[in-house]
Amino acid sequence: MLVDSHCHLDFPEVQARLPEVLAAMAAAGVEAAACIGVNLEDLPRVLALAEGHLHLYATVGVHPEYVDAEEPSVERLVALASHPKVIAIGETGLDYYWQKDRPEWQRQRFRTHIRAALACGKPLVVHMRDAAPDTLRLLREEGAQRVGGVMHCFTENWAVAQEAIDLGFHISFSGIVTFKNAAAIKEVAQKAPLDRILVETDAPYLAPVPYRGKPNEPAYVRYVAAEVAALRGVTLEAVAAATSDNFYRLFSTARRPQSGS
Repeated sequence: MLVDSHCHLDFPEVQARLPEVLAAMAAAGVEAAACIGVNLEDLPRVLALAEGHLHLYATVGVHPEYVDAEEPSVERLVALASHPKVIAIGETGLDYYWQKDRPEWQRQRFRTHIRAALACGKPLVVHMRDAAPDTLRLLREEGAQRVGGVMHCFTENWAVAQEAIDLGFHISFSGIVTFKNAAAIKEVAQKAPLDRILVETDAPYLAPVPYRGKPNEPAYVRYVAAEVAALRGVTLEAVAAATSDNFYRLFSTARRPQSGS
C-alpha cells in the first residue's frame, strides 16, 4: 500500500469530485493521504476532510505565497495543532521565486512555524523554492532537527538533499521525478537512503507522466513511486512499503489503517 504524503483535497478542483477521487485512491492501493493546510482561513475545510475520513490527515500552516493571509503566531499554531488529526506544522518555508521582494517577512514567518513545531513536538512540512541556503540555515538556527520533517516536492540537487537529510529531514518526490528533464531530482531519488524518502502528488498540481498537464490526484502517487523504484532498480512494492513505513514513523500521530478497515 502507498501513502500520498502531500495533497490539497480541499482545493475546489478536487473537492468538486471528491467521492470519485477517493474511490480512485482506494483502487490504486493508496491507503492514506496528508491534506496540507496553506492558510488559516481555509483550515476548517482541511480539518473537515480529516475528521470525515479515517485515512485522511491534516496539517496546519501558512504557505509563503499567501501574503494577505492571517499571520500566525506560535501560540495559535500550537493550539490548532492539538487537533487529533493534525500530524504536522506546515506547509511553511521560503519561496524566492514568487515572492522576491519580501524575504525578511518570509523568514520571520518560517521561524514562527519552526518554533511552533518545536513547541508541540510535531514535524515540519517545508516548501523550498529558489531558497535552499536560507531554508537550511533557518532550520539549523532554530534547531529544527529536534522535530525533523519533510522537504516536500523536492527540486534541488543531491548536495542540498544531503544537508536536509543530515538535519533529520525526509525528501519527498512528486510527479516532477517522472519528467524527462528532471535529471538532478532523479539523481536524488537514486541516492537518498530508502528510509528517508516519501512520495506525494501535491494534487491537484504536478501530475506525473502519463497524466502530465492534467489535474493530479492521490491515485497517481503510484506513478511517482514506480519511477523512484525504476531509478533505484527495486520493485514498486519495495518503495511502497518503505515510503509508507517512513510516513507513519515521521508523522507518528497518524495511524496506519487496520487490514479490512
